[in-house]
Amino acid sequence: MIRVLLADDQSLVRAGFRALLDAQPDIEVAGEAADGAKALRRVRELRPDVVLMDIRMPVLDGLAATRSVIGDPGLADVKVVMLTTFDLDEYVFEAIRSGASGFLVKDTEPDELLRAVRAVVAGDALLSPGVTRRLIAEFAARSKEPAAADALARLTEREREVMALVGIGMSNEEIARRLVVSPLTAKTHVSRAMVKLGARDRARLVVLAYESGLVRPGWLG
Repeated sequence: MIRVLLADDQSLVRAGFRALLDAQPDIEVAGEAADGAKALRRVRELRPDVVLMDIRMPVLDGLAATRSVIGDPGLADVKVVMLTTFDLDEYVFEAIRSGASGFLVKDTEPDELLRAVRAVVAGDALLSPGVTRRLIAEFAARSKEPAAADALARLTEREREVMALVGIGMSNEEIARRLVVSPLTAKTHVSRAMVKLGARDRARLVVLAYESGLVRPGWLG
């Protein structure tokens, strides 16, 4: 059973998400919070698998709450998915850099929300890949020269190749087809790259791919 915490200051948003999630046989809403401070307390109390965290909330915003969750070693298994009204919200990029597993726009289709919750728990896919790629590309284009790529020296040539494909938004299945390997082999390469680079999940791996210069915004289709 996937346990989800809903953190949003709009009661109607929480009610809609709860109705959808609780109707699923493999998902349950463990709790709710109307501000970031309460969300942080509830995360520590309930230890959910996933937190759907609104960016803009009173008392403590979702970005600060996310940093607190990600920075707590005792909450290492908790995944945070940011919720935003706009798909190019500048705070989303900072949230992903801080360790959030991805983000969703609030008007996402119900099936996409369910897929996203399951995917982030499985660690198999980056959420909203098209939107995420546009967002990261926009900020990468504005940033300074790529940081030193010393960390990439830990990777094999194939792992760097796979990381670059993750960086442009490919799923394990798409990577497998591109490299003519099995999906399991592709997943193994992705997992090894994440371990070697200390990446919490695929979202962080994408950011590292851009920050190291392994992927450039102009490569996006």
